Amino acid sequence: MRGRIYIKTADPSAAVQCTIRIFGISSVSPAKLTTSDLTDITKTALEIAENTLGNGNSFAVRCHRVGEQPYTSLGVCREIGSQIQSKLEKKKLSVNLTKPDHTLSVEIRDEQAFVYAETFHGQGGFPLGAQAKTVCLLSGGIDSPVACWMVMKRGSPTVPIYVDNNPYTDERAQQKAVETAKKLKEWTAGTPNKIYIIPNGENIRLIQEKAPEKFACLLCKRLMYRIAERVAEKEKAFGIVTGEAIGEQASQTIANLLAIDEAATRFPIHRPLLGFDKTETEAIARKIGTFQISTKKAQGCTAAPCQPATRAKLQAVKDAEKNLNMDEMAQKAVEAAQLLQF
Repeated sequence: MRGRIYIKTADPSAAVQCTIRIFGISSVSPAKLTTSDLTDITKTALEIAENTLGNGNSFAVRCHRVGEQPYTSLGVCREIGSQIQSKLEKKKLSVNLTKPDHTLSVEIRDEQAFVYAETFHGQGGFPLGAQAKTVCLLSGGIDSPVACWMVMKRGSPTVPIYVDNNPYTDERAQQKAVETAKKLKEWTAGTPNKIYIIPNGENIRLIQEKAPEKFACLLCKRLMYRIAERVAEKEKAFGIVTGEAIGEQASQTIANLLAIDEAATRFPIHRPLLGFDKTETEAIARKIGTFQISTKKAQGCTAAPCQPATRAKLQAVKDAEKNLNMDEMAQKAVEAAQLLQF
């Protein structure tokens, strides 16, 4: 019905754990269904109160109605509250309409009524698929899985891309990326999932040989954008998501972001974490279950320069690319991609 989805289940706890992970759902309440007859509503509310309220607890009753009934919402609250105090007198319960220990809620819709005592917060956002598809550069670190999740929360299905810098990283780095992609799958009920693994080690070797060392990370990132664009085109996606935040790494200063953005000519770069502090990102990573995976030990990229450029000029970076055929390098890397589906 408008504004509500009703799920009939014999296992409310399991249903709650599933539905609070579905984007677009703001809250979930395990409820008992009864008729809109006030006697039936009160009887059901008493059963729930007896199982929910402890000795000396305070409680409140809230009622919301849709349709025509021979009573008011306030009348429902008064009747239920009176019956609870009378029938559960031994529990020495008290009414507190401001900060109750428990709230019993009644939602009456025409000839049906739903009575519940618990509400679990959902994720909100939009249902997955309400927005167009994107691709996400997923490193397996803390930031990029969070960025991917945040875009998914707004309704955009994402296809992860892991750019594999082996032999400049080890196998554990790839394992982390795959594990985070699988963890993100837990938030995508009903949606097929996959991850592209793109070999990039040979490209890094060429960058080291033919470009100034201080620009190595910037040129690698520009190459990654070109790779992501080709995958986005293949996937019929509408943008590229990254976990970049201002100043989080040497390549992510405002000046350097300008120098790398120019490499993406066909698709926009989306950065959900641009203004986040690390602690804010970590809090979301813990919430969505990727933090423990992302903090596993793995070898960092050994190709990173000791003194990277932090305020690179766009023209200087483009000049450094002149000895490299970046488009050909990106195309070969995508052609050698491994596609994992799960």
